[in-house]
Amino acid sequence: MTAAPIKALLFDLGGVLIDIEFARALRAWSAFSPLSVAQMKAAFQQDDAYERIETGKITSAQYFEHLRACLKLNATDEQIADGWNTLLLDEITETTGAIRRAREQLKRPCYIFSNTSPTHHALWRVRHARMLEAFERVFVSPEIGLRKPHREAFYFVAREIGVPPQSILFFDDLADNVAGAEAAGYSTVHVSGPADVRKALRGLGCDV
Repeated sequence: MTAAPIKALLFDLGGVLIDIEFARALRAWSAFSPLSVAQMKAAFQQDDAYERIETGKITSAQYFEHLRACLKLNATDEQIADGWNTLLLDEITETTGAIRRAREQLKRPCYIFSNTSPTHHALWRVRHARMLEAFERVFVSPEIGLRKPHREAFYFVAREIGVPPQSILFFDDLADNVAGAEAAGYSTVHVSGPADVRKALRGLGCDV
């Protein structure tokens, strides 16, 4: 953390607030492909199409057509979407409970910033609607047209929150995203589990 006073808390979603397991999607898709799960894992890339779907520049149907080609899927859009959504798991209640307590005790606003696809967003915003109520705003990459780890995305979020970047404490499980936030001036926490979140919140004076 920097010496600047923290005025807002910003959290990643997948891997911090909810569990995710990408291998579940590959296993679901394996029913529609001659490729093994290992072969699909090797073929799947967070490539230009992946970035474009997560920034709203192509449609889900266009991205699914890209996946058909990459993973040799003989599947409908609905079947691909169903498999894609299997990677979204349950709320990490130890973390979200600590955040609720911190919000009450610290009186600081809490936000979410998620790189996501429209398919995933449509599911988790309903499935986890109650959990999302604890946050002042949820920034999702397809809606803002920007994604982590790009500095421009973090500058945009800071402007929208209305505080300088150095006054935001950002939590993410991916090192690249943490590095991007730090490059934009944020204070950061690299999250490997709920204990990292609790430790940081205690450092701000919260009893969690």
